[in-house]
Parts: sequence; structure tokens; C-alpha cells
Amino acid sequence: MSGPPRADNRPPYARMASYYRDLISSGQLSPGDLLPSIKKLADLWKVSTATADRAMRLLRDEKLVQGIPGVGTEVLARPISLSSGAERHDRSGRTQSSWGAGETSSGHTAEMTEAPEDVAAVLDISPGARVIRRSRIYRDGHGVVAHSTSWIPAEFATILPELARSERLKGGLSLDLIARATGRRVATRVDEESSRIATGDDLALLGQPPETVAAILVLTAQFMDADGNLLEYGVDLGAPGRTRRTVSEVLE
Repeated sequence: MSGPPRADNRPPYARMASYYRDLISSGQLSPGDLLPSIKKLADLWKVSTATADRAMRLLRDEKLVQGIPGVGTEVLARPISLSSGAERHDRSGRTQSSWGAGETSSGHTAEMTEAPEDVAAVLDISPGARVIRRSRIYRDGHGVVAHSTSWIPAEFATILPELARSERLKGGLSLDLIARATGRRVATRVDEESSRIATGDDLALLGQPPETVAAILVLTAQFMDADGNLLEYGVDLGAPGRTRRTVSEVLE
């Protein structure tokens, strides 16, 4: 394995941990793979063994690897973390795709429909008013990750009729298309996370047996333009057993 592709200003242990974290998240390192020994890591990165050990300790604390006495550091299996709407939006801006590592999407449906009461409240329209609803299912090697629904003001259907068609959008997410067509870009995002016992409707959307009793994560995201007008309201239902995981580094 080579060192990081580009230099950054983080401490060496943080750069090392980030590099191997990315290899694990992208699938380039698989569960059961062994990382180089602490001595080899220190030589490879031209750091002390204490620094290399600190990097591996950080990954162990994040449950990405485990130390096996006399063997080395092993990559652990874990489900892909449930992404928020804001993270998918950021990812689409970089890659033109909302997929996370190892993910695919299917079941893309869209229609003009009547806004449910809760959605109407967020969009500041009357319940039953027309609105665009787009839905899709994200999957990875473990099964369904999440069912995702985008609620979009009806006015955009005139400018971008493809938003109301049941097909995967080309050129990015709906927000990307809206920005290019109207110049109205996301300036503010509001993310909320909550949990609840899955309803029968939730289980059907997530492809779970109807008798399942499980808690699920519900992630919502409001995307506003510079004038505070809502461009899209996203609702993601995480499949049972999925986790919401973020990583932040504290610089010393």
C-alpha cells in the first residue's frame, strides 16, 4: 500500500487513520484483511511506532478494525452507515451520484400528487395541494439501506417535467437539475433525525415482513435557497439494524 495521495496539515496519526478509514469505507479493504504491522506502518509513513499505534488505536475505537495478538490488525465487517440527505446532496455535487460506497438505487418512482398534511406544513402549502413526490430505494451488499422520498414544489414540474417521471434522473439529484435550470441553489439545509417503531407502511417500503417489530431511523432534510424558499423536503427511512454514524477529528 502507498501513502496518502496528497499532503494535508493534519497530525500524522490523523492522516494515517483517515487514509485507512477511506480504504475500508470504499471497500478497497475487506473484512478479514490484515493491515501492515505497526513497525511496517511506521516505516511506510516515516513516523514513530507510537504514532502508527495511535492511528490504529483510533480505528479500533471506531470499531473499524480489531487487534489480534500475534497476528496483527484485522478489518472488521460493518454495515454501511445511513447517510443523511445533506450528505447525499454533497456527494452528488462531487460525483453526480448520491450513492455511498457499495450502494445502488432502484425503484425510482415519481408523480404529481396531493401533499399529506405533514408535508404541506413543511412546504407551507395547503394540505391536498399538488406536489411532486420522488422515491427510490438504496441497497448495498447487506440489503436495503433506506427508502428515500423527495417532496418538491409543483412549480418545478413546468420547468423540469422529468422530475415527475418515474425514472432515475440523469445529471445528478433533483436539486442539481433545479440549480442548473433556475439558478436557485441550496443556501441553507436543516437536518433532523428521530427514531420510531416501524409502522406497517414503513415495513412495506423497506421490504420487511409485516410482522417485524423494530425501531427505525427517520432522517429529514429541508433544502432552502438564498431567499429562504424551500426547494425540496427529503425524508429517509433507515432499514432496521442500520446505524447513523459520523466521524469527526479533534485537532490538538
